[in-house]
Amino acid sequence: MSQSNKIGSFVSIERKGAIATVTMDRGDGRNALSRQLMLELTEAARSFADDLETQAIILTGAGAFSAGADLKDPAMSRRAANGLLERRHMVKVGPDLCDAWEKIEQITVCAIERYAIGGAVALAAACDFRIVAQNAVMRLPEIPLGMNMSWHAVPRLVSLMGPARAKRFILFGENLSAPEARAAGLADEIAPEGATLAAACTWAEKIATLPPNAVRMTKQAVNATANALHHATTFMDADQYVAATGSEDFREAIKAFLEKREPKFTGR
Repeated sequence: MSQSNKIGSFVSIERKGAIATVTMDRGDGRNALSRQLMLELTEAARSFADDLETQAIILTGAGAFSAGADLKDPAMSRRAANGLLERRHMVKVGPDLCDAWEKIEQITVCAIERYAIGGAVALAAACDFRIVAQNAVMRLPEIPLGMNMSWHAVPRLVSLMGPARAKRFILFGENLSAPEARAAGLADEIAPEGATLAAACTWAEKIATLPPNAVRMTKQAVNATANALHHATTFMDADQYVAATGSEDFREAIKAFLEKREPKFTGR
């Protein structure tokens, strides 16, 4: 028998035996990461801290996985108007979200349909495994738009993909297809379109048959090894984002994007 509960307006958790499925749904099939959705996803992640019954957690989206940070969210746009302290506080929500999902003791499996863009890739990289639909794409548009790649994502991507592939993926802002993601180490399985959730369930069921203490200790050991320098290399990436989005290059990138032309960057 399954049990379902809502976390706020956009996130639901369905529990069935030792498996929980967390679904984000903004009702439009795009699931852009508004501040409210990110806070709800963070709350959902932290809700498993005292859960000794759940052994595997699937993260998915209704429709597409996610179009990334919601740049039209009024709650996020306030950061530009209320001074540096407010801006620094507002941009913490993305890194906090990804850190919360990485810190979950249970194994996490991300099911990606259609696309994962920007912050959605950062969130997926914070999970243990990623199942990607055959026709899905992943993309990081931050650098071509005059921003840095933040949300503590860079070392996670380097760990998964290696330095050169991570640089290419982060720098160029180009679509990464499912086969390319699999070859690069960012995807663990490719599933037919519409079948990522079923494939993630198969992974979760396999995990649920394993001894939970050994699984949790192994995840902790692997993460401690892989992530040893992550904080040292990312503790300033939110401040770098604040600095980057205050530059003339950022304003030029956004203006060029809206005007559908190539930007002219000056380094200012």
